[in-house]
Amino acid sequence: MTAFDQRAASCRCKWGAIGLAALAPADVVIVVDVLSFSTCVDIAVGRGAAILPYEWKDASAGAFAERQGAELAGPRQSSRYSLSPASLVDAPAGLRCVLPSPNGAALTLRAGATSAVVLAGCLRNASAVAHRAQQLGRTFNVCPAGERWPDGSLRPALEDWIGAGAILRQLPGPKSPEADAAIAAFEHRQHALADTIARSSSGCELIARGFPQDVELASALDVSTQAPRFDGVAFTG
Repeated sequence: MTAFDQRAASCRCKWGAIGLAALAPADVVIVVDVLSFSTCVDIAVGRGAAILPYEWKDASAGAFAERQGAELAGPRQSSRYSLSPASLVDAPAGLRCVLPSPNGAALTLRAGATSAVVLAGCLRNASAVAHRAQQLGRTFNVCPAGERWPDGSLRPALEDWIGAGAILRQLPGPKSPEADAAIAAFEHRQHALADTIARSSSGCELIARGFPQDVELASALDVSTQAPRFDGVAFTG
């Protein structure tokens, strides 16, 4: 027991892999990376594809994809599939795609090393994931993945905090103060999600890079019935 484990609550919330490690064990871990890993997973799984998370964007990712008989996602703009949610809207059923990400994918792999069920949550599937989580357990660690500063340290990302709140508000049981704060953030901005995320640091960055559709796709609330579950290798429906 530590000061950081939030074990007095059944609904908990902390940032990233280090935050997850600090929390008390839970029945269900929900990884929230709105821009863009979790949104990519939701869209791909809804098309009948599978997403294989991988932490490193290096040569080892290609070797992993080859071993898994999967296609490797690449950089935005120059690849057929990437961390751009728009790149997956026409993904074919049966596609197996390795999606490297230092945020959502890395957090997924840390969560997958625990005994918890791991789900990928975002705004698009917030209600579906909350509903499925209730069927799978009674304690919930909801972890916004965040982004990275140039030095590699975690940058808390507003869109992930709001996404976590959208899920936490629908989970049963006592909430930690951190979970309550995430819920309050969602409820404060729920009627202006598209504008909020477009004006957030992450949204501004993507729009400036030429990916406004990714921001639009990620800002849609409860348009998906998917609750992607990690089986130790891939997220599937």
